Amino acid sequence: MNNKEEIIKLIKERELSTIEIADKFQISPESVRAIKAHVTMGTYDETKSTDEIIEAVETTFGLERDMQLALRANITQLEKGLLIIDDNKEMITDAGRIDILAKDNQGNTVVIELKAGKAKPESLTQLLAYMGTFNEPIRGILVASDFHEKIKYAVNAIPNVTLKKYSFQFNFTD
Repeated sequence: MNNKEEIIKLIKERELSTIEIADKFQISPESVRAIKAHVTMGTYDETKSTDEIIEAVETTFGLERDMQLALRANITQLEKGLLIIDDNKEMITDAGRIDILAKDNQGNTVVIELKAGKAKPESLTQLLAYMGTFNEPIRGILVASDFHEKIKYAVNAIPNVTLKKYSFQFNFTD
């Protein structure tokens, strides 16, 4: 049995936790979660190797981490007056880890969710779940390179959520 088959078998057996599977195969927990999500939804592509899936997940995770670091250093580029209030680390809530937590210039809490690439509808659900863990005036900002059409329609009904597109430009010097 190869690693791919063994990982899928362990996920289906549900005897080991995500962390235990990640440790056993020396991969990130995010990679195990991604494989688990595909297996659970029945969208796991048998033609792709586990290594390809792991590489794609870890690349995306790395891009989001890099985006987070860059945005934390320049938060006012996202919105003037924002002040980071999470001690420069992801805040853990019952709904998951908030990428960046800030206050706006009117004192409202702002949950910022970052997505590398195009945001899928689940991204908005994730942001709303994070926002729902607070009992105070709150806003949300979803940052991605583009947004699924369903997200664009949905935010029309959610006045305290804003979509922000990012782009980047490489500059090379000697």
